[in-house]
Amino acid sequence: MPPEAVAAGASRTARKRVVTRRPVFGWAMYDWANSSFATTVMAGFFPLFFKQYWNAGVPATESTFRLGLANGLASFLVALMAPLIGAIADKGRARVRLLALFTVLGAATTAGMFLVSKGEWLTASLLYVIASLGFWGGNQFYDSLLTDVSEEHEYDLVSGYGYALGYLGGGLLFALNVAMVSKPALFGLADKAAAVRWSFLTVGIWWAVFTLFTVSLVREKETHAALPAREAIRAGAAELVNTLRHLRGDRMLLLFLLAYWFYIDGVNTVIKMAIDYGLSLGLKPDSLIRALLLVQFIGFPAAWAYGWLGQKIGARAGILIGIAVYAGIAGYAYFLQTERQFMIMALIIGLVQGGVQSLSRSMFGRLVPPGKAGEFYGFYNLMGKAAAILGPTLTGIVALLTNDSRLAILSITILFVIGAVFLMRVRPSVAPLHG
Repeated sequence: MPPEAVAAGASRTARKRVVTRRPVFGWAMYDWANSSFATTVMAGFFPLFFKQYWNAGVPATESTFRLGLANGLASFLVALMAPLIGAIADKGRARVRLLALFTVLGAATTAGMFLVSKGEWLTASLLYVIASLGFWGGNQFYDSLLTDVSEEHEYDLVSGYGYALGYLGGGLLFALNVAMVSKPALFGLADKAAAVRWSFLTVGIWWAVFTLFTVSLVREKETHAALPAREAIRAGAAELVNTLRHLRGDRMLLLFLLAYWFYIDGVNTVIKMAIDYGLSLGLKPDSLIRALLLVQFIGFPAAWAYGWLGQKIGARAGILIGIAVYAGIAGYAYFLQTERQFMIMALIIGLVQGGVQSLSRSMFGRLVPPGKAGEFYGFYNLMGKAAAILGPTLTGIVALLTNDSRLAILSITILFVIGAVFLMRVRPSVAPLHG
């Protein structure tokens, strides 16, 4: 057998050993669990149901304002608390327990949407805000536990594995929920509205049940003695001040966070605007839902492959490739006219979306000081939430000045260019693996 084939076989065996370790599998299953909220609720049914059911009879502009207010409030609360609760969790070695707590909070309130009657928009908004807090809070601790379940040279592979299971798990439940809404009678449901409410209930159950794998299999590394709750709160608050000083003096961390802020804003803007852009072009809603499903199922193997790519060429190089593809997507969208072209765009997005996200998480993990993962991933998630500002503002201004939605989409390339410039100045701490 040729030496190259032997090396490739050994590499595959090594990767298999990594992803089948109990802590790694348990950690990745959290992405499988909570991605159902991101797909079925956040991206899929909540925005539509909020307008058509909980705001029935309300002018579209008013219901859009209410939805924007709910999203904005959730983002603000997450950004406000993320670094502090991360620092407290680090001092008390309580990241797994807090992940479980935020999961219960998010899953219970998501399931609670099943009980909200038509027209009760305020109750629906409140539950959505709390569920979003559960989702983003749980994600913060999930991200930070990457450094506990894997070694530094494994970060890219393990992070990609998590995103891959997230795309698969979220996609499977979303596909079931879409089938429920498309043919409610087949599932013994009265109508589409009942199907959507049952979908929210299935997300809550799915999220809670599969998180049991994470809670039972993942343990934090013992980098220091755990403090009691009250002392952990005081020490965490003090440590947060020290961390802000540390960030000012750590050039690589600052450069990465600046780069991440710009390019992930571009990624998030594409995700958020793609469906709305398709509707503005007159494309059918059913086609847009199929495109969203395509992103999920393409994202499963693509995110996993991106983890392997990060090991081969380095996380920074992999992210830069993804940024270049996203800039191309913005250019492609400028000329987009048909449903077929929209599906092609969705396919390309699916190939790089999870990869950019997973390699960003693993690259940041290499820059985090030992014992401070929860706190520093709090800042990481803070930048991710702050990145909900630039893209929508930029596209809105361009659309207003030019009266051209196509130019507004094209303007997103500026964010990718700035992000790439900052990222190229970040020195990776670990060389890519070869062989």
